[in-house]
Amino acid sequence: MGATSEQGSDAHRDEKPAHKVTLSDYYIGKTEVTQALWEAVMGKTVSQIASENNWDKYGVGDNYPMYYISWNDCKAFISKLNALTGKTFRMPTEAEWEYAARGGSKSRGYKYSGRDNIDDVAWYPYNSGDKTHEVGAKSPNELGLYDMSGNVYEWCSDWYGDYSSSAQTNPKGRDSGTFRVRRGGSWVIDAGCCRCSYRGYDDPGYRGH
Repeated sequence: MGATSEQGSDAHRDEKPAHKVTLSDYYIGKTEVTQALWEAVMGKTVSQIASENNWDKYGVGDNYPMYYISWNDCKAFISKLNALTGKTFRMPTEAEWEYAARGGSKSRGYKYSGRDNIDDVAWYPYNSGDKTHEVGAKSPNELGLYDMSGNVYEWCSDWYGDYSSSAQTNPKGRDSGTFRVRRGGSWVIDAGCCRCSYRGYDDPGYRGH
């Protein structure tokens, strides 16, 4: 986990040191949460959220990814989803997100999730037309996961903090903090932020891309 050699000179200080992580088995969504799924669980659409806050819309439709969603909103969504399904969904840890983005045990060591050529796998400023796109429209990564690079950011469960150089098993980040981790880049963020090891963070109440 962290800034391994394929990330090159784009790597930031907080992506270092690279360190060994061991994870237990887990499942992760094949695509980003769609607007149709969010509406089915929460009863709200991107259009409603945008109208309530006088925000612009950047792609609307059942198969488009949900955005304008804070970390706190995600927790509420998961709680309702679990109640509706009787299952136990949760946000991935930062380590789980990166392992999945890198292709897991099938990884070929790409810079972005599934390719070294970002245009094959990600919607980002140079090809997005300044809007989101339907999930699964680009090529998947080695695990068959879509849009782990670009389109919209994904929240992780962790508090943001520095990496340790020591080997870890199922790390969950700091016990407390100010910011929550977001990963993967988005339709308005440059290519460097769509890399597998790039780390973003925001206030848990922040709603954006």
